[in-house]
Amino acid sequence: MSNLEQQCSPSLSSDCPDTARQPVSEIIDTRDAVLGEGLTIRRALPSRRRRMIGAWCFLDHAGPADVGEDPGIRVGPHPHIGLQTFTWPVTGELLHRDSLGYEQIIRPGQVNLMTAGRGISHSEESPTERSPEFHGAQLWIALPDAERHREPGFEHYPEQPQLNRDGFVITVVAGEALGELAPAQVYSPLVGMDLYTRGEAQTRLPLNPAFEYGALLLEGSVEIDGQPLNIGQLLYLGCGREQLTVRADQTARLLLLGGEPFGEEILMWWNFVGRSKQEMIRATRDWNEGDRFGQVQNYDGPRLTAPATPW
Repeated sequence: MSNLEQQCSPSLSSDCPDTARQPVSEIIDTRDAVLGEGLTIRRALPSRRRRMIGAWCFLDHAGPADVGEDPGIRVGPHPHIGLQTFTWPVTGELLHRDSLGYEQIIRPGQVNLMTAGRGISHSEESPTERSPEFHGAQLWIALPDAERHREPGFEHYPEQPQLNRDGFVITVVAGEALGELAPAQVYSPLVGMDLYTRGEAQTRLPLNPAFEYGALLLEGSVEIDGQPLNIGQLLYLGCGREQLTVRADQTARLLLLGGEPFGEEILMWWNFVGRSKQEMIRATRDWNEGDRFGQVQNYDGPRLTAPATPW
């Protein structure tokens, strides 16, 4: 999806506290933003207090939202560079179209992974036949310098590895965890897990102490190593943990993200991830002038216009 803010500010990955090399328990409140035509989302990353968790550089909690009436979700064609977009719905459906010609409906339990590389454009919208509610997460993964100019691509992953553990259904959506390897092709050491329970549950998860971790609640409430976590809060956990206890007393869903601290400084602005102001200026000009990013076919609405860069 897109960052639709027309007054968006640049986000420099080094312009926040350094990666915590030891375990911490830092609550970061999300902020509301509007996505597409009327869908309010909670933006957890980037924030002033934390720009990234590993290579994860953007995290939105979308919904639950009533999309039963037209027009539903509509995010017009827009560009990306230097990142992968990662879509994880837990309720409802989205229709993806991109400038490579892919059209793909994504449903709960599935992953759409679009690799922007040197440049791609796409749209997302509610399909004509759809559930009345949409709820999910949208994430970006920053590409390392060696991969960020690669050819763009798109993959749909209809199944993710899943296991039952101490009352939780755990889905490994990215990377490797609990002996399971997600199929999504990523280019940095990272992990993503969805933990869901319909009632009381408690589990202890093994972690990679070389990774930094963060947790975002999508439904209900949980405690993580005794720290209560509620909707609208991101819990940053730092590095150095070998295990993590997650407890819920009722229906709850948690997204746990981790990764090796990203060793490169990145600059984010609007829908672009790069390394310099010059890259942002060029990408903005290329998109607004109709160059470089191709065309998204069959979307029955206008494409987005990139706002003026702040430089």
